[in-house]
Formats: sequence, structure tokens, C-alpha cells
Amino acid sequence: MDNLQNNPILIPIFQEVEQIIGKDTYELWFKEALFDYQAPLLTITLPNAVWQKTIQERYERIVADAFLKHLGTEIQVTYKIKDTISTSTNLQQFFKPQQPVNPFAQRLNSDFTFENFIESPSNRFACKAAEAISKKLGDKGYNPLFIFSASGLGKTHLLHAIGNYTLKNNPQAKVLYITGVEFVREFIESLKNKSDNLFRQKYHTLDCLLIDDIQFLVGKTQCESEFFHIFNKLFGQQKQIVLSSDRTPQQLEMDERLSSRLLSGVVTEIKRPDLETRIAILRKKSEDVHFIVGDDVLFLIAEGIQTNVRELEGGLMRLRSYCQIQNIAPTIPIAKEVLKDMLVDQDHTFVNVAAIKKVVGKHFSVKMEDFNSKKKNQTIAWPRQIAMYLATTMTDLSLPEIGREFNRDHSTVVHARDLIKDKINTDPFFTAEINQIISDIKAVDNK
Repeated sequence: MDNLQNNPILIPIFQEVEQIIGKDTYELWFKEALFDYQAPLLTITLPNAVWQKTIQERYERIVADAFLKHLGTEIQVTYKIKDTISTSTNLQQFFKPQQPVNPFAQRLNSDFTFENFIESPSNRFACKAAEAISKKLGDKGYNPLFIFSASGLGKTHLLHAIGNYTLKNNPQAKVLYITGVEFVREFIESLKNKSDNLFRQKYHTLDCLLIDDIQFLVGKTQCESEFFHIFNKLFGQQKQIVLSSDRTPQQLEMDERLSSRLLSGVVTEIKRPDLETRIAILRKKSEDVHFIVGDDVLFLIAEGIQTNVRELEGGLMRLRSYCQIQNIAPTIPIAKEVLKDMLVDQDHTFVNVAAIKKVVGKHFSVKMEDFNSKKKNQTIAWPRQIAMYLATTMTDLSLPEIGREFNRDHSTVVHARDLIKDKINTDPFFTAEINQIISDIKAVDNK
């Protein structure tokens, strides 16, 4: 949520919106938006009228409800279109000769560098690989570089860091950072405007292509095909390609030719940071924003927010905003109150998958080894799906990590999660059964 960094009080609100409407939908309609909140007025600046119509009709009520939940206030929403915003121009400056500007550099966030990336065992290989290719673009040993992880763990930071380091040492290098959603949108526009040749020319002349969240190309046949040709062109010219995704190349289920290309370089995972790393991240962030906060409070936040770095920093910024508005110093009681919807219950620790398998197996008379077997008969498949669903709600593992625990892929876990969730929503007797299993799991795990 880079477009909210200057307005941290809004971060938890729009995290709630993203959770409700889904990441893909949020990325498509809200990532390009600019927000200005002066209570009770929220001004949303958008690229065009289509964006406004969609957000106004489909999502404005959701946004308003999220404001009410987090800030306890009703809001009024107004919209601005970028194309119609009037700007004053200094004519003397306009006619002044300008220095050549790299047209691609503007897309990079200068705050994301290797210097302020917190390195840890969970991300060390990905960080070292990113640094290596920055020093020698197009090296066959690191091309392409494919980084995958759950959301909010630093993939985007590393992509921007590669671009910033490259341009620092070669300001005229053609480095393009773009998201998967933007690539798809740009390609569709090129077809619509019959400007596909210009589209290809732009990408074929790059020195370094950085695509964030490449998974958004999956299932879009023409986009995949176009990217395949761009990939081949750049790779053949020894130009650098760096991609990020929320899953491995195999799990993306792209065209076989493209999938093999993605696997031909370096594939690395960023895992969730441990407690010490989370504390280090919070300490660095608090220093960057000049927020004086004690180690006891940092420990509370680091222990209570275990999901990803983005939420971790978002929690700190929410606490900072609250303390600034109230003109008070951050303490543990204040942090607990302000972040109560973000902190994991301190009396509860995430259970492990083995405990889930043990209890579910006993409940349905299924052997532990059957959860990882290839058996697909209903007497085993159903308990396995229940165990997968419980792993998504009772552990801090990502979907790919849960898949590995059951010898299955990411998509199988998603199917199981959605299937069981629908059953819970429609069958009260099944809900009671699941609640009993959850109680048994907690009892086992706390022994």
C-alpha cells in the first residue's frame, strides 16, 4: 500500500477493504488511487471516470464502513480525476532547457534501497542475489531472478532496490518497474489503441525489467504469450529480468514454455521473519520516522504481529499517529488498546500442523501418514481438506507452506479452504463439529 505511506492512519482501514474485496480486486481499482483525508471528508483522486464509477458504485460503502469501524466516524467521499486537476505552470520554467530525464526512473520508490533493507536468515539469499545482479546485470547465473513469498515480506522492496542501485551507478540505464496488474492493463490498452508495436518497442529496449506480482498474468493467454516473447528478446540480449510472485513458478500454472524460462535462473523464497528480525524492523522504522518508543513496546508489537512486514510497520505507524494526536508517549497498555485488532492474543500461540493432523485424524479415524498420501477416497480426502482449512486459520504458515505440509500444491489448499468455509457458512451442525475439533486441537497444543 505504497500510496498510503504518507497517510499512515489510513493503512489499517484500507487493509480491511483489501481483505473484504480480495487482493486482486484491490490491486486493480485502488492501487492507482490517491487519498486525502481531512475529517470528515475523504477525497479520492483517480486516473479517470471509469475508476470513479466503479469505486463509487461497488466499493464506497465498504470504505465508509471500514472508516466507521477503525476511526468511529462517518465520512463524506468526494472524487477528483487526475486529467481534470488544474495546475499552475511557471512559463519561464517551462521554456527553460531541461536536462535529459530517464523516463523509467520515476516509477521507482527511492526509499527502497539495499541500505535500509533488514537482512535476516529468512531473506538473506534473496537479498544477496538481488545485490549480485545489481552489480552485473544480465549475468547468466542470476537471470532471471524469481522471488516468491507471501504478501508483505519484502519482494517489492528488493525489486525497487535493484532499480535504484542500477540507476545510481548508471543514470541513463533503462530500468522499468511495473506490477503484473499494470502490465496487463497496458497490454490491453495497446491492443485497443492498435499500438502494440510501440508496446513491444518499449519493452524490447530495456536494460532491466522488474515485474512485481507476475501471478496476475496467469490465465490471460495473450498476455502470457506477449510476455514470453519479451522475455526471450531481453534474455537473448543479456538484459536483466527480475520477477516476484506469491507462489513458485511451478504453482503459477503458466504455459509450459514460459514456466521453463522462469525456472532457468535463480528461484528464491522469502520466509516470514523471526522475532528478532521483526524487532529490528520496528526499531529501524521508528528511527526513520523519529518516533521514540521503548523496546518493551517494540517487543509487544513484534510478538503480536507475525503475519508480514507491511502489517508490522502499519501497526507501528497507527500507534505513532494515535500518540501524536493524543500528545502522549507510547506504553504497553496504550499499544494493546490501539492495536487490539492486530495483535495476536498473547495467551494464544499458533498451533502446529502436526497437532491439527493428530486431532483431525483421531476424530475421523485417519492415520497421520494418510494426510500426505496420494489417496483420494472420500474417507481420507474430506478429513485432509478439513485439516488444510484449519491450518489456514490456526497457523501462521503461508498457503504454499501449508501445501508442503500435506504434500500438495497451493491451489489444493485454496480449494480446501474455500470448500470448508462454504460448508461452515451453510451447515450449523458442521460448524459445531469444527468448533469441537478446534477446542481439541488447542487442548493438545497447550499440553
